[in-house]
Amino acid sequence: MKGHVDIDRLFHALGDPSRRAILDRLVECPMSVSRLAEPLGITLTAVAQHLQILEEVGLVRTEKLGRVRTCRIETAGFRALERWISDHRIAWERKLDRLGEMLADEDEEG
Repeated sequence: MKGHVDIDRLFHALGDPSRRAILDRLVECPMSVSRLAEPLGITLTAVAQHLQILEEVGLVRTEKLGRVRTCRIETAGFRALERWISDHRIAWERKLDRLGEMLADEDEEG
């Protein structure tokens, strides 16, 4: 993955239940594409397509060793998601603090 993560593509990638299931499995340990596909009930081709999307947004890294493609969690996408959530949480906390101050001022005046 190069450069920064496109947050819209990241949320799109996470919006698919099969991709989230792939991530849930990879949290346990790195594994081959065929091992990932077994419990998902989808074709190897579909798993490969999901992996490509996850790799493009920095959530998964794959490498081919011989005939086996091994997949593992990549942290770049998760770091971008964490930053986005943190930035938005901070902004909303500030707005709520200002709202609380305004309401407190109204209570004092009224």
